[in-house]
Amino acid sequence: MSAVAAPTRWRPPPFFGTRTRQNLVWALAIGYLVWSVATLHIDTKRALAGFGRALDLFARMIPPDFMRWELLVKGMVESLQMAIASTLVGVVLSVPLGIAAARNLSPKPVYVAARGLIVAGRTFHEVIIAIFFVKLFGFGPVAGLLTLAFASMIFLGKMLAEDIENIREGPVEAIRATGASFGQVFVYGVLPQVLSRQTGTTIYRLDANVRHSTVVGIVGAGGIGHTLSASFSRYDYDFAAAILLSIAALVALGEWFSDWVRRRMR
Repeated sequence: MSAVAAPTRWRPPPFFGTRTRQNLVWALAIGYLVWSVATLHIDTKRALAGFGRALDLFARMIPPDFMRWELLVKGMVESLQMAIASTLVGVVLSVPLGIAAARNLSPKPVYVAARGLIVAGRTFHEVIIAIFFVKLFGFGPVAGLLTLAFASMIFLGKMLAEDIENIREGPVEAIRATGASFGQVFVYGVLPQVLSRQTGTTIYRLDANVRHSTVVGIVGAGGIGHTLSASFSRYDYDFAAAILLSIAALVALGEWFSDWVRRRMR
């Protein structure tokens, strides 16, 4: 019997088991993409005309108008206040939520209720939550603050719960064996294992809230986003360009601060 020649070129195994099955999945994906684009009823002439309007829009944005800097500064300061205050409130509220959502610390009914709240809170985008709070509390930074605080509580609570579930059980059991209360077990057995990671997560959330505070304002939840929306409504494009540049500078400042804190923590 003749020996079977060994392959001279290595090929990765198909992701879906066999190459035929993989080709079938690719064909279905391409077919679905074609069907989706066809059913969107995209008007090609209208889409191409948008490029001409974009050139006119950008031309009217140059040069940016910083003459109304008082209004600009007021909106930027309001966005920063919303971001910082909502992060602090979210951190405080996320601690009981994270403990309740940790399977290894909470009774099952409490765990299920907390996880249900987290899932429900993560279902909606910040803009949708902001619209809800604007309807309840009216236009202004109160709605933006509550929106970002709620979103921060959900995000930080989820991250804290997952960190608690991944801790080493040895120190916790040792502290429990001494007859310590639940609070003492958390402070001395759980908190030292999750504090460093949660600090980094909080900094990340603060950076995200700086960006989100400029978005929720578009639906009337205060901050510089509200000023931007008003300027576009008045076709005041040169002032809108100044606002956009200021938002970019604010986000860059938040990114720099986040990187600086992370370097200090190492």
